Amino acid sequence: MSNIFSTSIGRKLLMSLAGIFLLTFLVVHLGINLLVLRETQDAFNIAAHFMGTNPVIKVFEIVLFGGILIHIIYGMILSIQNGKSRPVRYKKDNHSQTSFFSKYMFHTAIIVGIFIVIHLFDFYFKAKFTDVVDSVTINGKHYHDLGELVIEKFKMPVFVFGYIFAFIFLSFHLHHGFQSAFQTLGINHKSYTPIIKAFGVVYSILIPLGFAIIPIVIYFFR
Repeated sequence: MSNIFSTSIGRKLLMSLAGIFLLTFLVVHLGINLLVLRETQDAFNIAAHFMGTNPVIKVFEIVLFGGILIHIIYGMILSIQNGKSRPVRYKKDNHSQTSFFSKYMFHTAIIVGIFIVIHLFDFYFKAKFTDVVDSVTINGKHYHDLGELVIEKFKMPVFVFGYIFAFIFLSFHLHHGFQSAFQTLGINHKSYTPIIKAFGVVYSILIPLGFAIIPIVIYFFR
């Protein structure tokens, strides 16, 4: 039992658990981000401040970064192991058992990973460790004006395009990853597997679409 996570199955299990945690985080993150579309950014700035300063949330922040690292590291390990298990490619690949989304999981993960790093440097690290983010006073309290920073970024076409581009690939990644995570956990049955698949498709479309709508609305209508 102590060595379960040193095995391929153990790594898949831990990566799936981390993935499910990140699926939940995306819903919360989207809910907060949508607040920036309101007439003023007060609600968004207050929510962002709460997420950055609340002691309980700060603990979950550590868990979140741990989950991201586990998901990335074990995903890379498993991809390398899968590559080594078949070092010579067949002359004609058999794709009958491999979906498009499964085949390119590693590639979409790299693109999403690069986006996460850029996103962290653009917003999280600027607010946490620099003074470049302006302050705003709301009800007598000072907050980082992250809402204005978001709007400034999404007034630039390169950021709008890059953001949408990243979430298209996240959608591909989620499409396969959602079902795969539950299957790894042993939740695989003829009665409810189709429901998980259907929910996974809806999730992998609606959540990235929700994020992508934000820069579109800001660029064209703000």
